[in-house]
Amino acid sequence: MPQPLPRIAVLASGRGSNLQAVLDAIAAGTLAGEIVGVFSDKPAAAALQRVPAELRWSANAKAYPSREAFDAELADAVAAARPDWVMCAGYLRILGDAFVERFRGRTINIHPSLLPKFRGLRTHARAIEEGEREHGASVHFVIPELDAGGVIGQAVVAIEPGDTPDTLAERVLGVEHPLLLAVMRLATSGRLAEHGATVVLDGHPLFTPLRLDFAGRLTDPASGAPA
Repeated sequence: MPQPLPRIAVLASGRGSNLQAVLDAIAAGTLAGEIVGVFSDKPAAAALQRVPAELRWSANAKAYPSREAFDAELADAVAAARPDWVMCAGYLRILGDAFVERFRGRTINIHPSLLPKFRGLRTHARAIEEGEREHGASVHFVIPELDAGGVIGQAVVAIEPGDTPDTLAERVLGVEHPLLLAVMRLATSGRLAEHGATVVLDGHPLFTPLRLDFAGRLTDPASGAPA
């Protein structure tokens, strides 16, 4: 009897390009999973239109009396979809502690910097302003502290002379999609877990984030061996 596909809930606030990359990979048979809901704090978010109406949930967070009230309703909606994994893909609200703890160990986020550098916003501009030579994206477990969870994998791009935040953002977006897909393959195949603050891969602690190579594979940066 075939095993049920891993269930993926997606949180998104914007256009949903990372969501589309996941949908395309599922359709192509290169990612084993099922999108069971797309959840947004912005009812007009284009990401919602990428899935059928029955998979959409949205609410205007500003209409709620408190951040906690919105997060509680969001968490109930996500829980109703019975996800194995919760993927934050361009979700622009900070998740409250209660939400994070409810889905702890199965919530991942993609962030446009080489964490722990440049947590929070304006990552591309800050990298240029501080004279960095490299920039990129990270996929990490979500914990209550912003952008501070264990980093699973990273993709690196060079910062070129004359780069602006917009040109750098475009190149980083080009590596975000393959990075997210590579990490999701580890997650949905049962190879990935979180133990305390530590990323666990195949039952062993991962002390250094994996790196995405030119072929779109995650490798050990020390040995170059594929994950």
